[in-house]
Amino acid sequence: MSSEPTPLRNEGSHKQVILAGAVAGLVSRFCIAPLDVIKIRMQLQYHSLSDPLSHQPHTRRGPLYKGTLSTLRTILREEGVTGFWKGNVPAEALYLAYGSIQFLTYRSTTQALNTLPEKYSLPGTAVSFIAGAVAGSAATTVTYPLDLLRTRFAAQGTERVYASLIGSIRDISRLEGPRGFFRGLGAGVGQIVPYMGLFFALYETLKPVFAGISLPLESLGSGDALAGISASMMSKTAVFPLDTVRKRLQVQGPTRVKYAHRNIPVYERGVYDALKTIIKREGARGLYRGLGVSLVKAAPASAVTMWTYERTMHIIQRIEGDVDNH
Repeated sequence: MSSEPTPLRNEGSHKQVILAGAVAGLVSRFCIAPLDVIKIRMQLQYHSLSDPLSHQPHTRRGPLYKGTLSTLRTILREEGVTGFWKGNVPAEALYLAYGSIQFLTYRSTTQALNTLPEKYSLPGTAVSFIAGAVAGSAATTVTYPLDLLRTRFAAQGTERVYASLIGSIRDISRLEGPRGFFRGLGAGVGQIVPYMGLFFALYETLKPVFAGISLPLESLGSGDALAGISASMMSKTAVFPLDTVRKRLQVQGPTRVKYAHRNIPVYERGVYDALKTIIKREGARGLYRGLGVSLVKAAPASAVTMWTYERTMHIIQRIEGDVDNH
């Protein structure tokens, strides 16, 4: 028997994989929505906290967040509890579609790679990396307009930029054209390829390592949870600068000055120009603004996603097995 880790999603029918992935995405999204809004607000903040000019009233056009707790308090004070779920409708649709496409593509790619002739066969970790990268790229591209809408609604402060979800789609189509829905896609794919590849490869590698750990949460699948948390945090840190660039690019366009941060710079030349500009004007720290809350978010999000996926798959298979037996 091979000592390589067995690919996680080689189990279940296409229908079971789609349903389990969708449920996992929905549950995970609802749980981490507030942290997601906080992270987006921090990533869009232009002023460097070390710049004394950023504290002058005449230079501060939007709220100045000085950390996760400050962001939380400001949103709660100015926008109420519902402010933490801004953009949740497109985000739920995003996670529903993304989870299904991601898990299905991962499963199909893994199976395809495992059917290669023996002389072209790949180690289990390499299969997981490639399948994860392909799955992430496909899911990111297909669902990107929903991701952009999620970011724009989460970036809204006390002023409403869009009256409704349908209104936002209509306005973007009219003012920015089809390309408006794909602002920052290059950064999104550039981020997700290494992220998903690293995540799945690390998860498959760490899962057997943590499998024998006995914790009070063992009944909740603590081994899977720990593997998911560790893999996600390491991968997230590696690609976080591209995530920041993606968020900055997503709010470009005619509505740029209407969001909570009204002084978001213009990035006209794409991903590379945005990276260069952020480093030049804000320092390397500007690329990692919001990393702390992102890592805090990654832990429960990944744990809930992987745990919910595997438990949902188990329930589906048990129910369908009971039906077949009758």
